[in-house]
Amino acid sequence: MRFEFNQFTVTALKWVAGIVLVVVAGVTYSKWWPVVSGWVDATLANESGESPDAHPAPKPDLDSGGNIALEVLRLSPQAFQNLRLTADSLRPIELTDYQRSITVPAVVAAKPGRSSVVVSSPLNGVVTHVHAVTGEAVTPGALLFEVRLTYEDLVETQTAYLKTISELEVEDREIARLESATQSGAISGRQLLERRYAKEKLEAFAKSQREALRLHGLSERQIEGIGKNGKLMGDLRIYAPDVDSHDHDQELHLSQADALTVGFTGSQATLFPGAIPTAKKEDHVLIVEQLDVHKGQAIVSGETLCTLSDYTDLFIEGKAFEHDIAALTEAASNNWKVSALINGSTGQQVIDGLNLAYVSNSVDPISRTLSLFVELPNERVRDVLNSEDQRFVSWKYRVGQRLELRVPVEEWKDQIVLPAEAVVKEGTDWFVFQQSGQTFTRVPVHVRHRDQSAVVIANDGSIFPGDVVARKGAHQMQMAIKNKTGGGADPHAGHSH
Repeated sequence: MRFEFNQFTVTALKWVAGIVLVVVAGVTYSKWWPVVSGWVDATLANESGESPDAHPAPKPDLDSGGNIALEVLRLSPQAFQNLRLTADSLRPIELTDYQRSITVPAVVAAKPGRSSVVVSSPLNGVVTHVHAVTGEAVTPGALLFEVRLTYEDLVETQTAYLKTISELEVEDREIARLESATQSGAISGRQLLERRYAKEKLEAFAKSQREALRLHGLSERQIEGIGKNGKLMGDLRIYAPDVDSHDHDQELHLSQADALTVGFTGSQATLFPGAIPTAKKEDHVLIVEQLDVHKGQAIVSGETLCTLSDYTDLFIEGKAFEHDIAALTEAASNNWKVSALINGSTGQQVIDGLNLAYVSNSVDPISRTLSLFVELPNERVRDVLNSEDQRFVSWKYRVGQRLELRVPVEEWKDQIVLPAEAVVKEGTDWFVFQQSGQTFTRVPVHVRHRDQSAVVIANDGSIFPGDVVARKGAHQMQMAIKNKTGGGADPHAGHSH
């Protein structure tokens, strides 16, 4: 019985000693494991005939407690600059609303009926002066052309009207003479009555001639001027129209008033009567796109003289697929803002906050695509005068320019949204890098949704609102960690091709 008790005691002591040894080994793991690992690697290298230094064991990163922290990366000040980690890309996480969107190809388009203005001749004539040049910027009210009229009907109508006015003046004098003679009893009142009837006929004829002149485009002021001055109007001035305002006299500019010529930039000249001052029109610049006439050219009524383009407001025409109709209808119903992406030599430019004007009600039968139109306010990037005081303007967005539209189709409330550069993928895991001073800890996260520009991170406790994570450079930091741990860095890690 005593022998069995001693044997049991020895066995228990062995178990206790083993447990203590395991605990001590675990506590001092960081002290002896690098040495043992290096000795094992060296032994294997010797057995394979290689030098022990051919594949040196990686030196693990240690945190402040002396424990191995292979997923912690310390960056130098130069590394911060290389990765462009500024205060904007290292700001705390905030819960924001995320709009899941679709991307559709698009092109900048003109607004039908607004972006193009055709200037035509209302009458036949010969061009005596061309004030505009192709590509020049003009404002509404600027003088474009001067034309000497050869419109036979207008000349004949003016001549007949002037003759009628003269005959009316003769009848008025004759009636005045007969009235005094009738009162004295020298002649009968029948002659006076006949003259009055003749005057009424002439007045009716003059009225019809006045209406004919109005149909030719003359204003009431100009018709009265013909009768008052006794001169025919034979010179026509054509001005740049105003695409917005139509409250000035809609007349042929046949007067001899001073006009604002195209190249004039001062304030001494005046516009045609009734026009809006140039100072109020400065935001509305028209470009002479096409000039179809030259000095000395004979023109006929309705012939195009030039085409003016207004690039102040444009459309972006996108082409979505037929199965996106429901999503586009939802976006239009909720008045969600649309973004445009333009690729350039300096990178991708994003235009946010654009309004979806309307979605087409028909599907193209050939391409099976649906058109949507987004309003695009334009802006001037160049506005100069040449040596002849001719003005030239360049616009930021050009008709025909290709881009992409990002149209929201679904909205998620209170989400953790980060830029696409803030996450990196390794195998089946996604990681972000959480900042603590100059060190960044790689933290696994669950990516709920990802597009070309942003990712939605699940709010499951891996990271919290208020944490600071690197919003760019995740791929480079992932490669740096793999290099530190001794693993070969995959240059395509975290990228999809």
